[in-house]
Amino acid sequence: MAKFDQADGYVIAPDPDAPRLTRKVEGVDQTGERTMISVVEERPLTIFLNAQEIVTAMTIGDYPEYLALGFLLNQGMLRADDTITGVDYDEDLEVVVVRTERETSYEDKLKKKTRTSGCAVGTVFGDMMEGLEGLRLPKFELRTSWLYDLASQINRTPSLYLAAGAIHGTVLCYQNRPLVYMEDVGRHNAVDKIAGWMLRNDVASDDKILYTTGRLTSEMVIKTAMMGIPVLASRSGFTAWGVEIAREVGLTLIGRMRGRRFTCLSGEDRLIRDTDPASIPEEDRKHRRKSAEG
Repeated sequence: MAKFDQADGYVIAPDPDAPRLTRKVEGVDQTGERTMISVVEERPLTIFLNAQEIVTAMTIGDYPEYLALGFLLNQGMLRADDTITGVDYDEDLEVVVVRTERETSYEDKLKKKTRTSGCAVGTVFGDMMEGLEGLRLPKFELRTSWLYDLASQINRTPSLYLAAGAIHGTVLCYQNRPLVYMEDVGRHNAVDKIAGWMLRNDVASDDKILYTTGRLTSEMVIKTAMMGIPVLASRSGFTAWGVEIAREVGLTLIGRMRGRRFTCLSGEDRLIRDTDPASIPEEDRKHRRKSAEG
């Protein structure tokens, strides 16, 4: 398993200046004046597993190999014991082919798909609850000081979310250290990129925290649980089914994290309140406005 020095910075951080992720578009503002703004690019990525085409996803186009691996893993099409013999990306064709030693065929699974509530319209194949039967996540004590530290660091990290909006970010964290920060037009894509990175780098999940800018929906809870991560936190709110599933699998679920405030709807008994909320500054108005725009 990969080890991380807590003193180090991000392993992967957003690059809001990457040329392929945004472009300048001219428009007019509320006064009729011409203005140029950065807008996020969307491009298709077709994912193959061996010889079978699985899905075409709309994505910003970074880390396509991680996205493909994570998507297939979170769909149950890759197994933990699979030997991956190749992950090939063709930028011109916008195709990723994941190859395994095991022969695969998912015709029946592909016939049953569910369009999820994720931005850019996520898709899951087969039974959404498949693999959750009897699953209980490891008990993980979460310090509120870690939550406050993570929110402060992540909210100040240069990102497409802050630069252009119209995008979601998801961050894999260890204690109070953000490790891998992925962004995409759909929060499901950002999570899948993290899952693919963890798989490729043999990273343990039982001591990690997943932080997202998006809503805590059933899809987000299921993906986090299937990845074996015991904590999911967000700036945004909850859905009832997401809360229900989190309680069933033992996932600590924390939302509406803004400044000193947060709400825990699952796993409250695992919180260690080691920081006085009154000692945490309120979130500044500039960041609140940008969050609303994103």
